[in-house]
Amino acid sequence: MTKKAPPENSIMLNEVAAKEMLAAAGIPVVVTKLARTKAEAAALSREIGFPVVLKIVSPDVVHKSDIGGVKVGLANLTQVERAYGEIMAAVKKAQPAACIEGVSVQAMARPGIEVIVGMNRDAQFGPVLMFGLGGVTVEVYRDVTFRLVPVVRQDAAEMIREIKGYPLLTGYRGQPPADVAYLEKLLVKVSGFIEKNPRIRELDINPLIAYPDGAVAADARILLDA
Repeated sequence: MTKKAPPENSIMLNEVAAKEMLAAAGIPVVVTKLARTKAEAAALSREIGFPVVLKIVSPDVVHKSDIGGVKVGLANLTQVERAYGEIMAAVKKAQPAACIEGVSVQAMARPGIEVIVGMNRDAQFGPVLMFGLGGVTVEVYRDVTFRLVPVVRQDAAEMIREIKGYPLLTGYRGQPPADVAYLEKLLVKVSGFIEKNPRIRELDINPLIAYPDGAVAADARILLDA
């Protein structure tokens, strides 16, 4: 799902708030905190535990990594403090007028298979759930599938198996398989979350990192009706 600036009459939750909302609904997320200063970023990194990831938090910055707004694998306080300064400088250079709320500080998620779970609210049909390969590949391959909400377990199973990249989830070339049954349950849970929150206009969980023993949302975006 292509990220874009939020439309009028809407509220874009920052990454920290979006993850808090998902976590409250029982959807697993990487623990993420908001730092407004370099000192806060250092303190939160120590609290969360290294290595950590820093990402710019701004409603005006859509593609964070494209402008130097993301730093990964930070292993100590010196690297965190340096990364904070580099992120701020890069964003201010690329988008001088951007409203900057701070940076998100989160634990570095272990590697897995990156998928995407998303939702758009269609004017005629209502909420439509999306599943596919995630990360940076989503806008290149567009390997995604859709179902109307509510989604039941059978729908979720079909969605996962419809994408061309499904073999990647089953242990392609000796790689460990993802827990497909867990992904099916998670899609149903996201569907229920959407039904209970009719103000949600758009949802992006990308990447959702799938593992042999579950999955976790590494990044999230929620757009609400104002």
